[in-house]
Amino acid sequence: MNITAGKFKGQKITAPDEKITRPTLSKVRMSVFNTLQGIIEFDGSSFLDMFAGSGIMALEAISRGFATAVAIEKHPKIIQVIRNNYKKYMNSDFELNLIHGDSLKITTKFDRKFNVIYIDPPYYSGVYEEALEAAKQISDGVIILEHVTEVDFGNYTIIKQKKYGDKYITFLKN
Repeated sequence: MNITAGKFKGQKITAPDEKITRPTLSKVRMSVFNTLQGIIEFDGSSFLDMFAGSGIMALEAISRGFATAVAIEKHPKIIQVIRNNYKKYMNSDFELNLIHGDSLKITTKFDRKFNVIYIDPPYYSGVYEEALEAAKQISDGVIILEHVTEVDFGNYTIIKQKKYGDKYITFLKN
């Protein structure tokens, strides 16, 4: 898997076991960030990936100019793969953090807000609405949801929605 754009464009990262994760395809990542670029300024912004999986979304954010990216992952085997990938990108120009644990619990303890929150839980896990509720408390901008099932967006406003095969990428605002 490669980073698609920015200062780390073309850099390879190790993908975790695909039986455990489902990394976001490069064309989807490119589309997500191209769409975001028309909505917010990346420079100085913060990015949270609530269900990190491969960790590629936070790396894409940093590569494209976000000042801060935080990734949360629960699976212990995957955490080690992400940690190894992130080691080569540690730098004082930006902040890249990896948190091991349940994002639905961890986000309730944050005392900061994020300009962009990316939510891509395991498909059919039934946590979409719960994740959106958790994100509402720490969002200061755009929430992006990758989903394959119908989702109750509650009081969120849909900014944009795109379909890729069987999945949707929905951009939301509080």
